[in-house]
Amino acid sequence: MRYATATAIGLCLLAAYAAAPASADDMLGSGITMYFQEGGNPGTGSVLARTNGARDAAKALGVKLTEQYSGWQPEVMLSQFKEAVAAKPTCIEIMGHPGDAFTPLVDDAESQGIIVTSGNAPLTKLMDKYQSKGFGYAGSIVYEGGVVTAKSMIEFGGLKKGDKALEYGLFGQGERSQSDQGVFDTLQKAGLDVDKVPIAAEADHDATLAVPTLVAYIQAHPDLKAIGTQHGEVTGIMPQALQKAGKKPGEITFGGIDLAPATVDGLKSGYISVTFDQELYYQGFLPVQQCVLTKKYGLAGTFTNTGVSTVTAKTIGSLEALIKAGYR
Repeated sequence: MRYATATAIGLCLLAAYAAAPASADDMLGSGITMYFQEGGNPGTGSVLARTNGARDAAKALGVKLTEQYSGWQPEVMLSQFKEAVAAKPTCIEIMGHPGDAFTPLVDDAESQGIIVTSGNAPLTKLMDKYQSKGFGYAGSIVYEGGVVTAKSMIEFGGLKKGDKALEYGLFGQGERSQSDQGVFDTLQKAGLDVDKVPIAAEADHDATLAVPTLVAYIQAHPDLKAIGTQHGEVTGIMPQALQKAGKKPGEITFGGIDLAPATVDGLKSGYISVTFDQELYYQGFLPVQQCVLTKKYGLAGTFTNTGVSTVTAKTIGSLEALIKAGYR
């Protein structure tokens, strides 16, 4: 796979924001149409920065953008992809949650000359097959993201061998599930006693529905020392679950993902210990850029790892204004 360097990305961004063209027809993406799968629900913390990135790129490059929101439901993503193909756009951005179910659909789109690229959750087989035709990926290396999250949890909470832990995640969703597996494996390798509890489809769509499940588990395991998840919206409701379970800030080490305003509040209150930052704005901006550069210049797909670190209460301060504005 090709890995985009910071320099290459920076040059592309500078080009996109160069002096304004004389007219819309002169813009690099003039005449290009793109359907873009944003993931969850409009305006939510695990979606907003991605949406803003895609909109900014479309505006800067002159692309006509159509946004699709699936509530994180894989079957909806598949249905929306079919709708997008029927509209015959220049390009479609997809997410990897449906896994191999995407393969025949992408094969069909590619046969029609539609550029397909991806973000947030990888589809490695499809990228290997169509990278030369512009199939790129903008997102974290999902398993490594889980590893980074778990290591930060262990360090932050002083977790040790024998401690009870829970990984509350999405399993059975292809490569998307590797992030939760990364948390589970890393905690287990450190000697913790780790349970897996899957997030139900209903709670995946509406994270508030996860609260009763979490409260019940926490109360049934009074020796629980840590909880991990790689679901952004579940991360945001975790303080509520911990409070309802009668836990004080910091009593249970919690590691999550993304930087929603609710997550910022949780970090500041102490209910959230660490959160994995996968820089969602990149995941919006870069696929639009990919579409334009492939269409205009025949450039192959690039792989950009958008997530490499976690954020804690000590490091959130400088990011807070950007998070509230929907850019981080």
